Amino acid sequence: MKLSKEWMLGGVLVALFIVMAIVAPGFTDVYNLTNMLFQIPELGILSLGMLVVILTSGIDLSITYLAALSGVIMAYCMTSGMPLALSILLGVLTALIGGLLNGFFVAFVGVSPILVTLGTMTFFKGIVTLITKGNSISGFPDSYAAIGSNAYFGIPLPVIIFGLIALAAWYLLNKTVWGRHVYMTGNSPIATLFSGVNTKRVIIYVYLFSAMMAAIAAVIMTSRYNSAKVDLGSSYLLQSISVAVLGGASISGGYGKVIGVVLGTAIFQVLSSGLNLMGVSSMIINILVGVVLIAVLLINFFSANMKRNELRKTT
Repeated sequence: MKLSKEWMLGGVLVALFIVMAIVAPGFTDVYNLTNMLFQIPELGILSLGMLVVILTSGIDLSITYLAALSGVIMAYCMTSGMPLALSILLGVLTALIGGLLNGFFVAFVGVSPILVTLGTMTFFKGIVTLITKGNSISGFPDSYAAIGSNAYFGIPLPVIIFGLIALAAWYLLNKTVWGRHVYMTGNSPIATLFSGVNTKRVIIYVYLFSAMMAAIAAVIMTSRYNSAKVDLGSSYLLQSISVAVLGGASISGGYGKVIGVVLGTAIFQVLSSGLNLMGVSSMIINILVGVVLIAVLLINFFSANMKRNELRKTT
């Protein structure tokens, strides 16, 4: 029986969890497990945004600095005395404007996604630095801090939010016309365009979706840390790309599943937490993450080549 990528990822997650429970002291302690649950949603939500962009053979290098910009706007508004809901709304609108900017240059101007988002990444970082002068903004209302720290029936609220967003992303990609067009655009943008699909509109919505994920991640991160600053979540940029690829997404577009991203996020968190408990330095962890990413890319490359060769033999 041939197992799908997602089943294999599930097996890897279970095996890795068992190994870490044996070799990493304190890995199965309630405190560590709870801490892991609170950290998974931030990376997971950003990775879902990255997944949808990668499905169209694009990439969003600005996603974490857009999250930082959105978080700083929310923080600035809240500390200026604005109502909580209005502050969050302004932060979300800021992120969506940033996503619209990315989508416009990719879809209508035709600039490469990596160049556009590299430019906007620097642009967003500059705006955040200008607003904060390099300092952090803190002192939020208790009701806001509760978003990132409360739990219901033992389940952290950020995990519940991540679960609902993952379900919504699955529905959008698998049950809506837009979702089918996203996969089609990633497989063959020219064929999709000639089949009557407005690919520019599809790409615009893809970058708006990514921006929305950045804004939601910003809410969770700023409420959990009780502060907002220029490097808010910046360490998640490469990790979100790695998670999407590890979760089975094809970097050339057209293939990738939400469940793969959820499992990939959990694998990264288990690996990172276990190695931290074993006293492995963050530099070594980054090297290991790079090794894992290269290994997955090589496996995907050779797997795609084998499928092409099998297809040639049968035709």
